[in-house]
Amino acid sequence: MTKTMVELSGSQHRSPDGKRVGAVPSDQTIELSIYLKDRDADPLLTLSPSASATLPQGSRAAIALKREVEHRDDFKAVADFARAHGLSIVEENAARRLVRVTGPAAKVEAAFGTVLSEYDVGGRRVRGRDGSLTVPADMANRIAAVLGLDTSPIATPKFKINAKPKSTSAFFPNAVGQVYGFPAGRTVGKGQCIGIIELGGGYLDADTAAAFSAMKLPVPKVTSVDVSGGANSPGNPSGADGEVALDIQVAGGVAPGAAIAVYFAPNTSQGFVDAISQAVHDQINKPSVISISWGSAEANWSQQALSAMNTALKDAAILGITVCAASGDGLATDGQSDGKVHVDFPASDPYVLACGGTLLHASGGKRTSETVWNSNGSGTGGGVSVNFAKPGYQANVMVPAAGGPRGGRGVPDVAGNADPNSGYIIVVGGKTEQIGGTSAVAPLWAGLFASINATRPTPVGFAHPQLYGDGAAFHDIVSGTNKVSGVGYSAAKGWDACTGLGSPDAQRLQTLLKG
Repeated sequence: MTKTMVELSGSQHRSPDGKRVGAVPSDQTIELSIYLKDRDADPLLTLSPSASATLPQGSRAAIALKREVEHRDDFKAVADFARAHGLSIVEENAARRLVRVTGPAAKVEAAFGTVLSEYDVGGRRVRGRDGSLTVPADMANRIAAVLGLDTSPIATPKFKINAKPKSTSAFFPNAVGQVYGFPAGRTVGKGQCIGIIELGGGYLDADTAAAFSAMKLPVPKVTSVDVSGGANSPGNPSGADGEVALDIQVAGGVAPGAAIAVYFAPNTSQGFVDAISQAVHDQINKPSVISISWGSAEANWSQQALSAMNTALKDAAILGITVCAASGDGLATDGQSDGKVHVDFPASDPYVLACGGTLLHASGGKRTSETVWNSNGSGTGGGVSVNFAKPGYQANVMVPAAGGPRGGRGVPDVAGNADPNSGYIIVVGGKTEQIGGTSAVAPLWAGLFASINATRPTPVGFAHPQLYGDGAAFHDIVSGTNKVSGVGYSAAKGWDACTGLGSPDAQRLQTLLKG
């Protein structure tokens, strides 16, 4: 009996922006990540400002057991479907709602009703497709996303190297923490693990040792975790080594004593979602905070990839993991050329603490002034999501009108030093560089949360309602814009779409979040 095939919701996809080279060889091996649908409620996004975000935070192991029971029929149905089309099951992970399958391209195309082609994108050979996927009608309500058919790059790192460092000021990462009043000491992050997501590049132990020696701090334990074929690859053509070094040295510099786990994945939607999902459910390293310095405009994401990422980030919130993400370095247009405002994803996800950027001035270790970062054609991203509704925690702030019917989540939530003109002194490839970008702000805030977590019986976790309920815990940024050719937003008293609630007043934040 022939099964009725239906379109898989959210699977609409466009081919990569490049020259089509030809069909994908029929025997090319393809590995897919099939994510099951999340059927749980979203209680956190209805919380009002100042509300406690405390949930029964089950352990990673407990959640895995719970989902193994809840999704048993879903896993069996997906496995039977895959095997019926000649595909092999590589992994089933109940906690992540993940089934990983592999098989030749011809059988993958037949299983999901699609045609795969190869494209040349900037000299890189990638795989892509047009249109939607189809699945049997009885599978459509089980599958949330089929990732891995498209291998084009999905994100860019949000760091900027200062071309003229001698003409500007710069800070060691721990000095930025001092300016903001971060906890002082050589072991303030002890007992915590900071997870860092990377989609390229790598780090050298010698760079890490040199950087922490310059900061007069102990060298942190840094663990490399390979995800979906990614690996620590310093010196590779991606040019992302500066990003990796920045993330490690900022996070570790402001939270001495914390361990760091770096999750390396391919720069694809599959790799990005897999990395976050793996970090969230990592029962070995167990990060209590995750830092993400990669992303791209919401318009670049397929609905199924965005949905799968959102589910992984929701899992983080439920497990008491704070996720910090860079809001982007392309100002209010997020680097898009249509003259319209855009926000960066995953920073725009309502479960993420979106981190914008400032230009910081300090003297004698004390903050003297701070404005919106907007210099030399780059600057902090910020605006309004067209994919996510305004969450409950933003009920009391004036978010500008959304650009679409589903939108309303304002970006960013918070801010910190990002302008390369007041950048961070980072060691990469044996050289000292002055680096800025909102890439630095995500690990900065991640380090702060790790230090606060070290003083609490349980991690802070989803802190948005508490943060939006106490504006006194921030340095309000009231000067500057993130406009491009007149398009964008201006800083204002209270929350704004440039720097959110403001930069951290860490001592007040410690009091607010002490538990």
